[in-house]
Amino acid sequence: MSITKTVEKYVQEHPSVKDCLKKGLVNYSALARQIAEELGLDAERNFDALLIAARRSHEKVAKEKDSQEKILSVLRQSRVEIKNRMVAFVLERGVPPKSLTDLENKAKKAGEVLHIIEGVSAMTLITVEELSKEIRSLFRNFIIRENKELVEVILKSPKEIEQTAGIMGYLCSLLGENGVNIVEEMSCWTDTIFLVQEKDLGKVMELLKF
Repeated sequence: MSITKTVEKYVQEHPSVKDCLKKGLVNYSALARQIAEELGLDAERNFDALLIAARRSHEKVAKEKDSQEKILSVLRQSRVEIKNRMVAFVLERGVPPKSLTDLENKAKKAGEVLHIIEGVSAMTLITVEELSKEIRSLFRNFIIRENKELVEVILKSPKEIEQTAGIMGYLCSLLGENGVNIVEEMSCWTDTIFLVQEKDLGKVMELLKF
């Protein structure tokens, strides 16, 4: 891999460095030496190339400022809703379709939320704690894991979100960099939904004040 690509990859994998580059707060010589040290490169032989690549990285990420402002503009118009006492069950694939239908009908009758996320090797059910007993009964032979004490955070945005690239990535980075574990994430038109642990709710609410 070329020095330029190596530096670009390093910046993308280190959000804090990328953020400082955007704001012009980086000493390029120090960054070049740090990259050489962390990646085991010969600092003396590669210093000039690393320095040039670091400066080019600043130019590249600086262009992302406009994109970030568009993202923040949408997020400032968004409002947050919370659903507490949520659970997430990870199930093996191949559950009886009738059991899923029964659960959907039960949730609909109770007026409760139920999200079904199907993956290649597993399926996740997200709903309120009150339906936990029903899920254990219907899918007892298919349950891989049960996550309790969760909160669903729903970000309701204006329709402009459809034309604004990078919002989900921005939010995931924002939460992840601040130590918030995202149990599940999903979106539906103007709704962006995160499932997080109850203990992280206070931190999440602070971070979502745009």
